[in-house]
Amino acid sequence: MNEQYPKKLVVGISGASGVHLGVEFVRYLPADIVVYAVASSGAQRVYAHEYRATQSLHDALRLARPHNLTICSDEALHECIASGSSRMEAMCIIPASCDMVAKIAMGVSDTLITRSASVMLKEGRKLLLGVREMPLSAIMLENMLKLSRLGVCIAPPIVGYYGGAQSLEQMERFFVGKWYDVLGIPHQLFTPWGDMRV
Repeated sequence: MNEQYPKKLVVGISGASGVHLGVEFVRYLPADIVVYAVASSGAQRVYAHEYRATQSLHDALRLARPHNLTICSDEALHECIASGSSRMEAMCIIPASCDMVAKIAMGVSDTLITRSASVMLKEGRKLLLGVREMPLSAIMLENMLKLSRLGVCIAPPIVGYYGGAQSLEQMERFFVGKWYDVLGIPHQLFTPWGDMRV
């Protein structure tokens, strides 16, 4: 097993469609990873709308990960993850709205999520964006290209049909597994292409 994966991780959840993917990303993380989760106000509204949930997004996160989870308010710029001295090892924003991508690309850090992303950039640490939008305008693509050139991993949740997903849940596990692969986090969420027998 790879023991080099990040042990201190920030998970941002923005108000793009597919907020549930952020919850699923948190659900399958190894128990030894310390997770700081931040959901935007838009994410909380989208979650309530898309899933007609009887529970809040914060409650869904707590149920998905009962231990080693700290939930921070997106307005709380005083939190430790807003500083490079906290030594967070990686950050994922899942899903990442193109509005949030634009803010990060322009250096805007007016919320805890965007400030934490700015910290990842200035400290040269891993930042992964699960961008959710389609189709993509030239402006959106330019913002993503700018960030990619800075070392940000642009990783939209795109279906790999070879995974053989037969349900929405299996498709979501495929997305999560691909994001874990980028971060070097071990998982058994889908069968890699190289392990399949054609």
